[in-house]
Amino acid sequence: MIMINAPLKKLWFACILLLAGTTAFAETDSAYVRDNYTKIERLIPMRDGVKLFTAIYIPKNTSQKYPLMISRTPYTVSPYGEDKYKTSLGPSPQFIREGFIFVYQDVRGKWMSEGEFVDVRPHLDKRSSKKDIDESTDTYDTIDWLLKNIKGNNGKAGIYGISYPGFYSTAALPGAHPALKAASPQAPVTDWFMGDDFHHNGAFMLADAFNFYSSFGVPRPKPITPDKGPKPFKHPIKDNYRFFLDLGALPNVKTKYFGDTIKFWNDLMAHGNYDKFWQDRNIRPHLKNIKPAVMVVGGFFDAEDTYGALHTYKAIEKQNPGATNTLVMGPWFHGGWVRGKGDSFGDIRFKQETSTWYQQNVELPFFKQYLKDDGNAGLAEATIFVTGSNEWKKFNSWPPQGTAEKNLYFHSGGKLSFDKPSGSVSYDEYISDPAAPVPYQAGVQERRTREYMVDDQRFAARRPDVKVYQTDILTEDITLTGPLLAKLSVSTTGTDADYVIKLIDVYPEDTEEKAPEGKTALMNGYQMMVRGEIMRGKFRNSFEKPEAFVPGQVTAVNYTLPDVAHTFKKGHRIMIQVQNSWFPLVDRNPQKFMDIYQATDQDFQKATHRIYHDQQNTSSLVLNILQP
Repeated sequence: MIMINAPLKKLWFACILLLAGTTAFAETDSAYVRDNYTKIERLIPMRDGVKLFTAIYIPKNTSQKYPLMISRTPYTVSPYGEDKYKTSLGPSPQFIREGFIFVYQDVRGKWMSEGEFVDVRPHLDKRSSKKDIDESTDTYDTIDWLLKNIKGNNGKAGIYGISYPGFYSTAALPGAHPALKAASPQAPVTDWFMGDDFHHNGAFMLADAFNFYSSFGVPRPKPITPDKGPKPFKHPIKDNYRFFLDLGALPNVKTKYFGDTIKFWNDLMAHGNYDKFWQDRNIRPHLKNIKPAVMVVGGFFDAEDTYGALHTYKAIEKQNPGATNTLVMGPWFHGGWVRGKGDSFGDIRFKQETSTWYQQNVELPFFKQYLKDDGNAGLAEATIFVTGSNEWKKFNSWPPQGTAEKNLYFHSGGKLSFDKPSGSVSYDEYISDPAAPVPYQAGVQERRTREYMVDDQRFAARRPDVKVYQTDILTEDITLTGPLLAKLSVSTTGTDADYVIKLIDVYPEDTEEKAPEGKTALMNGYQMMVRGEIMRGKFRNSFEKPEAFVPGQVTAVNYTLPDVAHTFKKGHRIMIQVQNSWFPLVDRNPQKFMDIYQATDQDFQKATHRIYHDQQNTSSLVLNILQP
């Protein structure tokens, strides 16, 4: 039942790269790879007898021994054929001339590997049989085979990957092979209910889940190459806002398009709460007794897996005192640290090549230190790029020490202040209509863009169902580091509601800032989104046991937004926007307490919302302000 377009090989590969977050090197001449590496392809046996397809690039120079640099992926190790070569090798262009044995593996059940694919396969702490497998054992068995069968290796292995391959890098850590000395989970898939990819705080990320699984989720009955695999979904309506609005309630996806072909979509629809299905797919509790050196990498403006990077680092840090565990966070979109220079994103300039700096000064030195005993990378505990001031900072911890926690309170008249409200009952009231949800971005798009993470929010500020609060003009710089905590006092005439908080940097009207070359954005008065996050209200007290709102009753909705590192410059303003829909980024809430995945088109209803800001019922955003 899936609608697909004609076989457009290049388009499909581009979609794979976009969804995977893998390194998208330019199509350069592959002569260097051909001249300096021998490519072999092997089916590597796992402990249960399943064989995984693996492409191995071995340096022709045999005067020294080389470490193994491994990437495990569900997005293909193409090109296939020992006479077909990749155009570049390793995590970034810096690696190809440094001397590694590069290993690329199709994970179990994907593309040319045997076996059954399981999305975010649960980790097994206990195994009843020697043939019990998970992603940790598959990585272990792969390394063991490589050490014994690939000549010229130095006995050390590293693993890396972005997005889903980032998950496989994380999953290699518990019970790691002794030869695994360095791992770099980058934007790793970590928890698909709490904050990565397909749910944020229980709210369903509709556009991403639909577009991803319409192709990725198509079953593969036998090993195949990409030219014979599924093709990207062809939207019958190019305007994604109108396409998903016309689609209606979520059960219509199965009826109109997917049928029973997309198993994981059906799993999504069957597990609306944080039940055992999702808990088993959370890798964080298993990140204990970690032996390899770890460098977790992420982007503050990553629309998919900012959560994964931050929480993977924090889980390893908390559960492994003394482990080598570092964090790198830059001003990047999903995989942006290896997909361009990193000197700008969307309309925002960073005034230096952040990605190039990271590749040369952080990533390559990390792997050289632990895999080749070559120098000391000298990495800080946390290497963080602070936007606004546009500078790299090194911290001894993350979140950093030396911060002051302050409440930024909502006030009547759209004011925002560090002073607590002192008046009697005060609130803003408005109507949220699921038939006309607030869009996530201005204009018309066919697919979700990555730039929405920093885009100008003036389009939303003009809507009556978006409440806007802002400070006076700042008289000094304010730098925020670490997580944000939304503390809302609200009421609704419905029995469920979503709450979206957006933290925004408002540029001065007389700013001299210009958009990057090729961009036409007017930066005067620009409302740059620094962080936006949603909370499905019924999960405000428990993700396992949702609770209805009592209509008209003042209710606390508190939730944590992903970490930020941003300086609001003197002369700017801090703005917060509050809304109840973010479409079609997130599915619509019927504003009725129910299993939304089973909703009908008739279940969606208007609701009147109130945001309170008085002495008794305050609403605020808790900030961690870095002290000078």
